[in-house]
Amino acid sequence: MAETSSGSKKAPAKAAPKRKPRAARSAKASAIKLTADRLVVRTADNGERKSAGGLLIPATAAPAPKRLTWGDVALVGPEVRVAKAGDRVLFLPSSGLEVELDGEELVLLRERDVQAVASAPAEERAPGQYL
Repeated sequence: MAETSSGSKKAPAKAAPKRKPRAARSAKASAIKLTADRLVVRTADNGERKSAGGLLIPATAAPAPKRLTWGDVALVGPEVRVAKAGDRVLFLPSSGLEVELDGEELVLLRERDVQAVASAPAEERAPGQYL
């Protein structure tokens, strides 16, 4: 114990426990697991279309069109039965929710909102290889 100038004994001060600094969270660092029948889809366009004459029609010009869109599946939930990562799916854009992962705009869908699935084409084999 340390003695003070007045002669009384004082208990030494306890050092505060050192805490580890928090690690920065990012989608790449932590594996993202979807729940239930959810799909995360990457769309090719940003909602803009071109007319037959070549005019650009912005996404805000038309009220919610009933036009289906193709997208590439980026992530799948554990209960998805018909699609897997890498497949192309046909869906109504207004049925999904927009989500941003790693600075990229993606769409979160339920499996029931998928209208069609196009699997990646099978690898072509050279003639004579039948294995």
